[in-house]
Amino acid sequence: MPIYNKLVRDKIPQVIEKVGKTFTVRTLSNEEYRQELRKKAFEELEEYVRAEDDAAAIEELADLLEIVHALAQCHGVTIDQVEAVRAEKAEKRGGFQEKIFLIEVHDE
Repeated sequence: MPIYNKLVRDKIPQVIEKVGKTFTVRTLSNEEYRQELRKKAFEELEEYVRAEDDAAAIEELADLLEIVHALAQCHGVTIDQVEAVRAEKAEKRGGFQEKIFLIEVHDE
């Protein structure tokens, strides 16, 4: 019997039931939920880094984006508000499109 002890998507219990298996779940407190979302973000990021092709990478990016949506909600903001902060930072500091790799800064 595998033990997972991790946050899963909302419809996973129904998926498990459809294959005729039983399971144990519990509802997390708000603080536990935020902590588990943070863990899940690292898990999905690791899966993205290990993706072997573009299709797999896109799947993992979608999972990361789902977590970003949930974390925004945990912090009491919408994804549009997060996007506004992202756009403001991009306006002030730029994005990553130019592929600039900083090697060192010299103090003079």
